[in-house]
Amino acid sequence: MPVPLYATDTEPCIPVRLLDGHQEYLGWRDIIVHAHEIEDLALPLPPAGSAALRVLVAIAARITTLDDTELSTGEWAARRRALLQQPAGFDDHAVHAYFDAHTWDLFAEQRPFLQDPRLTVQCDEPAGVNKLVFGRPEGNNLAWLSPHTDTDPQPVPSDQALWHLLIHHFYGAAGRCRARTVGDKRSASGTAGPLRSTISFHPLGRTLHETLLAGLPHPADDWPEADDHCPWEEPQLPDPAGPLPPVTWPGRLLTGRSRHAALLIPSKDGKQVTEAYLTWATGQAALPAIDPYLIHHVDPEQPVAKRHKPRRADADRALWRDLDALLLVTDETSTVQRPTAFAHLNDLPPALRARLRVRAYGFDQDGKTNNRTWYTSLTPPIWPWTQEHNPATAQRIAECRAAAEEIGALLDTVSQQAWRELTTPGRTTAPKKLPAWSRNTRAQYWPRAETTFRRLLDDPSLAARPAFATDAVTVLRAVTRPAVTRHFRAAQTIATAVARLRRTS
Repeated sequence: MPVPLYATDTEPCIPVRLLDGHQEYLGWRDIIVHAHEIEDLALPLPPAGSAALRVLVAIAARITTLDDTELSTGEWAARRRALLQQPAGFDDHAVHAYFDAHTWDLFAEQRPFLQDPRLTVQCDEPAGVNKLVFGRPEGNNLAWLSPHTDTDPQPVPSDQALWHLLIHHFYGAAGRCRARTVGDKRSASGTAGPLRSTISFHPLGRTLHETLLAGLPHPADDWPEADDHCPWEEPQLPDPAGPLPPVTWPGRLLTGRSRHAALLIPSKDGKQVTEAYLTWATGQAALPAIDPYLIHHVDPEQPVAKRHKPRRADADRALWRDLDALLLVTDETSTVQRPTAFAHLNDLPPALRARLRVRAYGFDQDGKTNNRTWYTSLTPPIWPWTQEHNPATAQRIAECRAAAEEIGALLDTVSQQAWRELTTPGRTTAPKKLPAWSRNTRAQYWPRAETTFRRLLDDPSLAARPAFATDAVTVLRAVTRPAVTRHFRAAQTIATAVARLRRTS
């Protein structure tokens, strides 16, 4: 029987929001062709949105020749500005020529899109469609919030299978997977995807055309002298037992660092995926690379390969707490490096720069297998606040954020100490589990702190630390008020904690 087709470049598989507010499903090719008529991607799974943006940015670099490493910085910036002035968006002929040159079919026999057809031979058994879909229970896990079980696995529509395939390549788990045999090597252990447990920050223009061009990082001068390929451009399937190709710009950096191999098995009509193979893609250690959309913490004492550590995604952390890391210029003394994709946004036309927002995609995970939740956030236009354009505002934002963090950390400390003194007097070690007071004060403090943060920005004459200390005192009193009425020792304990908070302001 003929293999069913699902050409992701033309099939309606990626939801987008048009400028008129309507939502449509488009393929990769049509998204690029109509990018100037699209406001934003509308993928319901934030990590899939983050992955799709990286794929689209790499494609945009190819069709505009902004991937030419021979261009000087000035030439590159001038070309990007010229492309941004094109009312018709990307050149149709260049778009179709690029897509016609590669295979985008999800179920192609020889080179299925972002998959490895050898897995049917190299793997003992498939992993199951429930393993493919994030959120479904699989194996012996209990079905708490989902009706799916491995005894009756339900197919997943092919468009949604593509979304989850993207998530596995970028955010996939580490640890045990389906056994794969390559040559004389047999292994059932994999490593985490390149974006696992991170939060990505993407410049967001008025149209997707602007977003892709604004978010395209400028090529650095120190990339390896090697041909650059995205996975669908590679002349051959990768060798799982061989050395990794060098990380090159922009294809391999943005799309070619997956640690997972997958193969989707379609239904007869190609509209659904009924089975999936998921396993390790390489046994080699990941090559050092700085993703251009992540905030990195820099430790100069560490070896070069471990010097940059991406900021972890945290669903309990509001986006305003990352603002200063996006606005402040990175220099040799900085311990926090803003996303490198932001380094050349000052070359954009002023009208676009003034309206540029930032979309954040976070996937709160541990480093191995547990997924907590994913989320997305959107800033207002923040580029006029950057250190390059308004150093006073940028420093004020950094000052207020730092004060909020310091008072928040102190609130955690005093609430834990007060709880310990009240419940286990004489104990000197902190409890393994965060006490109820600390959990509740933390949950109430940060929303109040965000309101205070905005008030402090509106009135630069206000001192930051006293304002946040007042929030902390108010929250601590509210959380502990029931205990004060029930325990005779609670009032003195809380008074001591409040006094410590006030002294720091």
